[in-house]
Amino acid sequence: MSKIDRPSGWRKTTHHLLNAEHLAGMGEGSGVPKSRAFVAVKRVGAHIGLKAGDLLLLDTLGAFTQPQDWESGCRPIVWPSNALLMDHTGFSLSALKRHARRLADHGVISFRDSANGKRWGHRNAHGYISEAYGFDLSPLAARAVEFENLYAGLQAERALCQRLKRQITVARRMIRARLLDALADGLRGPWEQLVSMFDMLLAKLPRRPKGSGQLQQLLEAFDALQTDVETAYCEISKSADQDEDTVLEPTGIAPEMAPKEAENEPHILTTNKLNPVTCSQTVEANGITEYANTTAQNRLPVIPKESISAKQRSDQKLTLKTVMKTCPEFSTWAQTLGSKVTDWGDLHRVAGQLAPMIGVSKQTWHLAEDHLGKDMAACSFALIFEKHSKGEVTSPTGYLRGMLRKAAAGELHIDRSFYGRLSGLERVS
Repeated sequence: MSKIDRPSGWRKTTHHLLNAEHLAGMGEGSGVPKSRAFVAVKRVGAHIGLKAGDLLLLDTLGAFTQPQDWESGCRPIVWPSNALLMDHTGFSLSALKRHARRLADHGVISFRDSANGKRWGHRNAHGYISEAYGFDLSPLAARAVEFENLYAGLQAERALCQRLKRQITVARRMIRARLLDALADGLRGPWEQLVSMFDMLLAKLPRRPKGSGQLQQLLEAFDALQTDVETAYCEISKSADQDEDTVLEPTGIAPEMAPKEAENEPHILTTNKLNPVTCSQTVEANGITEYANTTAQNRLPVIPKESISAKQRSDQKLTLKTVMKTCPEFSTWAQTLGSKVTDWGDLHRVAGQLAPMIGVSKQTWHLAEDHLGKDMAACSFALIFEKHSKGEVTSPTGYLRGMLRKAAAGELHIDRSFYGRLSGLERVS
């Protein structure tokens, strides 16, 4: 094992201290301002292993420097006593030495020791250091660019992780909504197996992800499961629709008469056995279909087609830019889905993708499209999505049905809702 000579003082020299001295020499000619150097190291302090106490001591040491100490050709050396540092930081002597040593081991400061181990220094008439022994902060200047590049990489990694998390959330909610729809509709399929796979993936979600690689693998697994769920749902839904279209015709057999023991009793027709329903009964009224199996509580009044067109024309004062500006959360989720909203068709497509994610049923969404038109339905959903994200709406389906009832009564003014909310956002900003 090679022996490392002590260049000065009584401090035991290590490879970390030699590296710090090397960095101090590099920092002498860098000319990095103090503010830039300290901002750079604080941004990455936790990542490189510095603790809060280390940064507090570093701030205290930096307070003893002067602007000219950070000029090119100068070295920012400070020589405060241990008693003064203990008074400024509140550390004990052992804690002070421990934090100072950690700063040096991480290549942030360097020790410049005198022959007798004392800290002292002198400045000339212009304020520049002529001779000094103590804590050398030159490594900060030498590593400022390194820390800035490291911070940029950390920011990019953090942004990537956030994007992957949001995409996982979208896929997870889409899968859950589709599975709930399949189970609620009573469709036959491999739902138990898919639910089991879904639960396994949920169990793998980390509380603290180790990096974007782990999240990327989880996202690929969720995307693959979503593809399987969508494929199974579409195939089974298509076969179910075909089965409904091929129902049997009524046989025309007359219902039985009862009773027949007494011939002279009046003829009684059995009325509790109605003819079987061969299809879902619908009522056509002015081009708008109202589903007959909708409960009386949730059934929407039929809106004449002419009045719908008039409402749509009156609400065309809304522009796509206004909608996206009023609903920043909706816009963010659209980007997360990988969709760029450039026209009304894009808005309607994104709304249809996000509707199941917040619990809006397919039936309610189709009713909104029929009653309001695709554009106004998409605008209404964007507003509901924004309010739901802010915690203002707890039942998106119920809120959308309420808007449809207002539309039926001629009391829905969606443009006023948008401009009022936009004005509130502008006042806050």
